[in-house]
Amino acid sequence: MATAAQQDDTVNPAATDAIVVRFAGDSGDGMQLTGGQFTLSTALAGNDLATFPDFPAEIRAPQGTLFGVSAFQINFGSRSIHTAGDAPDVLVAMNPAALKVNLAALKPGGLIIADTGEFTKRNLDKAKYDSNPLEDGSLAKYQLLAFDISARTIEAVKDFGLGNKDALRSKNMWTLGLALWMFDRPRAPIHDWLNQKFARKPDIAKANIAALDAGHAYGETAELAGPRGLKQPHLPPVESEPGLYRTITGAEAVSLGLVAGAQLAELPMFFGGYPITPASAILHHLARLKEYGVTTFQAEDEIAAICAAIGASWAGQLGVTSSSGPGIALKTEAMGLAIMTELPLVIVNSQRGGPSTGLPTKTEQSDLYQAVYGRNGDAPMPVIAARSPGDAFDCAIEACRIAIRYMTPVMLLTDGYIANAAEPWKVPDPASYDPFPASFMTEKQGEQLLPYARDDKGARPWIKPGTPGLMHRIGGIEKAQGTGNIDYAPDNHQAMTDARKRKVLSIDVPEQDVAVGDTSGKLAVVGWGSTYGPIHQAVGRARARGQDVSHVHVRHIWPLPANLGDLLRAYNAVLVPEMNTGQFKTVLRDQFLIDAQPLTKTSGQPFQIAELEEAIGKYFDDIPGNEGGQVEVNDQQLPSPVESE
Repeated sequence: MATAAQQDDTVNPAATDAIVVRFAGDSGDGMQLTGGQFTLSTALAGNDLATFPDFPAEIRAPQGTLFGVSAFQINFGSRSIHTAGDAPDVLVAMNPAALKVNLAALKPGGLIIADTGEFTKRNLDKAKYDSNPLEDGSLAKYQLLAFDISARTIEAVKDFGLGNKDALRSKNMWTLGLALWMFDRPRAPIHDWLNQKFARKPDIAKANIAALDAGHAYGETAELAGPRGLKQPHLPPVESEPGLYRTITGAEAVSLGLVAGAQLAELPMFFGGYPITPASAILHHLARLKEYGVTTFQAEDEIAAICAAIGASWAGQLGVTSSSGPGIALKTEAMGLAIMTELPLVIVNSQRGGPSTGLPTKTEQSDLYQAVYGRNGDAPMPVIAARSPGDAFDCAIEACRIAIRYMTPVMLLTDGYIANAAEPWKVPDPASYDPFPASFMTEKQGEQLLPYARDDKGARPWIKPGTPGLMHRIGGIEKAQGTGNIDYAPDNHQAMTDARKRKVLSIDVPEQDVAVGDTSGKLAVVGWGSTYGPIHQAVGRARARGQDVSHVHVRHIWPLPANLGDLLRAYNAVLVPEMNTGQFKTVLRDQFLIDAQPLTKTSGQPFQIAELEEAIGKYFDDIPGNEGGQVEVNDQQLPSPVESE
């Protein structure tokens, strides 16, 4: 039985209704800013889009080196877009290192725009080129537009009295102007942004605007050919539901969702954080929202940040903290305190590559074990995973609801890709969300105060300190049932352990649906988190080829939806793509005793649609001599298809 209409991802991936552009250069070339402003113009043009900022871990790597390359990729078009795209149609390379690092990703026949002014002998040596690739014929299978962007930028801003070094800081704006012309994007929003950004330095604003306009004029007068040989490929606006739209990153969406959750709970919010990539942006965004009852605190370390948030929850506010994997590890003991005291707390984990410092600016999903199991003692905690930047808003609200309704800490998982990426987001109607106002005990419910008595959901009452007549114990030592007094008795610890576990497992989690496809069949591709986009498109394309495959995407990681086990058992095989070594696969095997098979990736880069299409294709391939046997998938074994019963 079909549960979801076939999505619009079954288009020809070579069609011209979507284009992928990657801007790449040195860390100091402003590629993230260039990409961000191109995104703004694209959104205002009405196209759907998805972005992928990719930058080095070093704050300022040596200029011109391979490990100092920063890139920003955007996939935009006149149809629904769910990923930042597999391979770029256009690569803007500001120096030899940017070309070398990113060339392998460019589609055959793709367009290279290169700044010849940076292809000097010194820069070629830094990029480990033996000869100049712009001149030696090695780029013959691509389109090449090579000209001296550096010199043209200096010429464009010469009237503003800038030295060469300062003038070259506008080189990214010249490049942006060319890109805006090439794809018929509006310049006015960038003019407005530059005037606002440099309101106190109008000459700098004018210089950047002059560079932007010069790049645009160059494209117009030179009549350059764009990607696929097209001159100014025009992508009309995507058809969208009426409403107010804006571009949003995952970090912004989490921040707004947390504020919305606190408002729906009718509580002030306290955020305790400590800077760490890529989670720091949440602290930055929330610090600007004081008018919504938000208090932000940059603590001296991760432990102080979460402990301050727990203290705020004890005092009657919604305590929130965030970090990435290494910081979450430091917060673990305090998470146990929040579980033992049974106080509401939201913990946001923006996952990155690990372990240790690992890949601090790259993406991964390797903290799932940490989220579900990673605390001392039996310390159950709900876990929710956002699938996209926009989805992070609703997930943050859901985390707040569960934390307050069940008096428990909740972990919200995002990752470096979601946190930094942007997509168009339809601003929701606040009235469409059901409030979940927090309630506090204000007087005894009988002769004896029972701060650890439980309601029908297993939650204990929330008591603000200082409430007359309601003095009680709170802390990390085991509590007596009901009274909360210290109690080491074996039977009591058993009962309290069971009660905490039962409370989390009884959380009202929505039933699992099918994102694309049917509720039974030959193959289910099961994802969580930011793998949604590539799985969604790969499954859509496979179904367009007639393959019996469906996409199931799980938001509630713990506890799992009650119907998930029966749903997955209705498929002949289950494939679980993850950016880790197979963690969610293990959870599914443990909970449902199904032979879930992993498809894993830990490169610091998101899955490509093609990788998932290949894995799905291997399942359905009719391999001679292998009937009823096994098909290799990422060094793992996936059962060959059999007919549905």
